[in-house]
Amino acid sequence: MARKNGKGGDGDLFGGDYTAKDIEVLEGLEPVRKRPGMYIGGTDDKAMHHLFAEVLDNAMDEAVAGHASRIEVELKEDGFLAVTDNGRGIPVDPHPKFKDKSALEVIMTMLHSGGKFDGKAYTTSGGLHGVGVSVVNALSDHLVVEIARNRTLWRQTYSRGKPTSTLVKIGEAPNRRGTLVSFHPDPEIFGAKAQWKPARLFRMARSKAYLFGGVEIRWRCAPSLIRDDTPTEASFHFEQGLTDYLKTLIEGKPTVVDDIFAGKIERKEDGGHGAVEWAVAWGAAGFGEADGFVNSYCNTIPTPAGGTHEQGLRAALAKGLKAYADLAGNKKAGVVTPEDVMGTAGALLSVFVRNPEFQGQTKDKLATAEAARLVENAVRPALDHWLASHPKQANELLDWIITQANDRMRRRQEKEVSRQQATRKLRLPGKLADCSQRDREGTEIFLVEGDSAGGSAKQARNRATQAILPLRGKILNVASAGRDKIAQNQEIADISQALGVGLGPKFDLEDLRYEKVIIMTDADVDGAHIAALLITFFYQEMRPLVDAGRLYLAQPPLFRLSAGGKSVYAMDEAARDRLLKSEFKAAQKVDVGRFKGLGEMNPEQLKETTMNPKTRSLARVVIADDRIEFSADLVERLMGKKAEPRFQFITENAAFAREALDI
Repeated sequence: MARKNGKGGDGDLFGGDYTAKDIEVLEGLEPVRKRPGMYIGGTDDKAMHHLFAEVLDNAMDEAVAGHASRIEVELKEDGFLAVTDNGRGIPVDPHPKFKDKSALEVIMTMLHSGGKFDGKAYTTSGGLHGVGVSVVNALSDHLVVEIARNRTLWRQTYSRGKPTSTLVKIGEAPNRRGTLVSFHPDPEIFGAKAQWKPARLFRMARSKAYLFGGVEIRWRCAPSLIRDDTPTEASFHFEQGLTDYLKTLIEGKPTVVDDIFAGKIERKEDGGHGAVEWAVAWGAAGFGEADGFVNSYCNTIPTPAGGTHEQGLRAALAKGLKAYADLAGNKKAGVVTPEDVMGTAGALLSVFVRNPEFQGQTKDKLATAEAARLVENAVRPALDHWLASHPKQANELLDWIITQANDRMRRRQEKEVSRQQATRKLRLPGKLADCSQRDREGTEIFLVEGDSAGGSAKQARNRATQAILPLRGKILNVASAGRDKIAQNQEIADISQALGVGLGPKFDLEDLRYEKVIIMTDADVDGAHIAALLITFFYQEMRPLVDAGRLYLAQPPLFRLSAGGKSVYAMDEAARDRLLKSEFKAAQKVDVGRFKGLGEMNPEQLKETTMNPKTRSLARVVIADDRIEFSADLVERLMGKKAEPRFQFITENAAFAREALDI
């Protein structure tokens, strides 16, 4: 049904004043400038530095393809950032489809253009992962490209996605080849106060050099811009690649064995191409992060959320160590899991694959199924050989991992004893990501809508105090179900087991394993329905928990508003409209992004807005003393077995719903 526009009449209802002139067509790079968040994730500091990553990725693709050996990065005092490579140079001849434009201008001014789509110019590339240099051009107020090809130097300038000059032949360049892109981020997009962070650029450039030992990256920065110990000049060239990188990360930290397990393998099969490089060390006490770390990359692009290539690494390491234990006659390794193997491991993994597929809009998780097989087939034989050729270290490592497995089982048993009645052993559902703190005080469990959101929540949580239990879809409506159905429902059984309590008359608040129980669903109608079903469940089956004030609703935002390096979140449409007026200037172009669900948020956003006790907002579910009878009647009317009271309620409140939705 059409929304009201205040004019009234049948024409409004049937769209009589909605004509072709109301259809807006965005041409060229206008969509990028109108909605930059769709292409680089926002307009804040992180998004601005993503522009550098896009340009650097293109230069790295030339190096990985074997056409460049050197990349130069220079941050100038005027805020221009230049990236130069000694590769082939972007083609400057007329494009066969757009004869009035050079190939350079097509690449710089059109989305989804480049030499990486058919796999002929680049076997593997990182450029397809991102949005390309055209988006950098769209979001820069000044950009200069210089191309050295066939001993000739060419130049063209741009502003906000459009050429400001023709492609000009500068002259002879007998000793130069490659591409230079120098650009200045547009203050209209990122804010007048937005500035490059030299330390961040320095780290980004250095990490790229680690990922491909065949390239040298040179760094220069204007001394006046340095605010810390970042050098003004440096050169990175790491022939041992990830091994060198891992050595810097674990320098001075104790390890189980002295050697780093590392290797690099390239495979060419059926016309395709794949490469795997890895470096793994196992840390002893005081090594670093309590759960170890895995930093992974695909085609030199970081994949912070992991993916199929990490699955292949975990499988190879776990299977290899257990196979070695079998050969050595060590029966204790039967209890070892991949989590035990990776628990204190520091691992770096880099893969190169054709046509990589990524999960989600942020593209920080690899979904290419072939990557798991590629990594496992590369790492497993190498691990078998490494273990067999280093028997002393192999046995020390195996003993360490078995110790980790025994400690894991002991800690789990201690949790069970401390969080349950001494006479009853607690069974925990397999999909529960429990917290590590033994005491109930200060702990909380999030009942999360869907596995996707559950995955983000597990990354965003505080592992010590926050547990995550993903729920699949809508749970049973207990107000209209019989006891047999309730007893047989798997989601209800998972909740009961995770909380450590019984249902109905068997519920005992002293058995509750967490201080807070938090329902976390999407900020939409389906999310509200799931929350209502869960509240009904707790009201009927665990009423003392509600009465004690232990039940909460998370308050995830529906919108993210970004402009000028500033981002704020809005819970609903009303908050969005209010913040647009109070937080931003009237003429300011604000990027408004709507979250489709919790799974659309990256872990950092979910933590900041919904899970971090310092920044989140919770709604406690309570029953007022003077509303006890009303609450019981409301649950029975809206959730009970009889459909008539629900129909009556909907009929009586239809007008209110229409007014709220403005339809």
